[in-house]
Amino acid sequence: MLDKTVRTELSSLSREVAVQTGAHLAAANYFFESDPERAWEHAVAARKRGGRLGVVRETAGLAAYATGRYADALAELRTARRITGSNEYLPVMADSERGLGRPERALELARSQEARTLDTDGRIELKIVESGARADLGEFDAAVVVLQIPELESSRRSPSLARLRFAYSEALKQAKRHAEADSWRTRAIAEDVDGAAGVNTLDDEDLEVIDLELGEDEFEVDEDGAEEVADIVEADSDDVDEEDDEEDVVEDLADDEADDEDDDEADDDLEDDDEDDEFDDEDDEDEEDDDADAVTAETDDSATSEAQREATRETSPEPKGSAFEVRFEHGGREDADRSTDRPE
Repeated sequence: MLDKTVRTELSSLSREVAVQTGAHLAAANYFFESDPERAWEHAVAARKRGGRLGVVRETAGLAAYATGRYADALAELRTARRITGSNEYLPVMADSERGLGRPERALELARSQEARTLDTDGRIELKIVESGARADLGEFDAAVVVLQIPELESSRRSPSLARLRFAYSEALKQAKRHAEADSWRTRAIAEDVDGAAGVNTLDDEDLEVIDLELGEDEFEVDEDGAEEVADIVEADSDDVDEEDDEEDVVEDLADDEADDEDDDEADDDLEDDDEDDEFDDEDDEDEEDDDADAVTAETDDSATSEAQREATRETSPEPKGSAFEVRFEHGGREDADRSTDRPE
């Protein structure tokens, strides 16, 4: 939804052009925070249709500033100031000069006659830009002094005052007055309850990270150094991979040679087995002959033993009675002999 003053300006255009321009202005305002690039595209589209309107030029200038297009921001806001005669966006113009690396021009705008026409919030914003320009020039103590205005100690709360106190803490920090900087920083964050001033959250670069695992070899690496280290690590990993590949190839060749040697040994073993089989066959034939001779010898020995047993049976009287009776007879005879030998 567009503001009433914006709709009034759009009424100077034809109905069709006014509707298209208004739609692009509404889209630009909608995407300012979430998607600045898209907001810039809509602002450019609105400028093509209603470029002679001050509100269109202001929207284009603010969108350019949000995307870091500082030259475009200056051009659009200067045109808007000529159309409307308003110095409202003088702080944005001064900060765009800083963005282009021209802090001296930012200081000129801060000391200009137009700066005196700004309201309280506008003057505070311009003082913040002026302090930043002093810091850009290395004048850190002067940057602190610039922000020492009556509004710094005001009990009133507003987004501009919260930004003033936060900027003052940053200036103190750059001037190496850390204790005071921490105090004003805490106060600024506490006063930005709803986040309207944009200082209620900490930036990543404001966080201090302490690595407890680093010891005596602790060191710092900047971005370029980190990239160089990353390149070196990547190159080393590539070399290691190449060495691993070469080692794998060598190992594969060694394995192939070992396999060939094993195959040759297996072939030799097969040949030896064939020769051993021939010898084994001859040995088996010899063993068969030996077995036959042994059987013949055992047969002859058996016949001889049988003949000897027959001769013994013929010469020795065969005992009468059972084995018990024979044993008793012999035992009685032995007892009788022992009794005759015993003295009376």
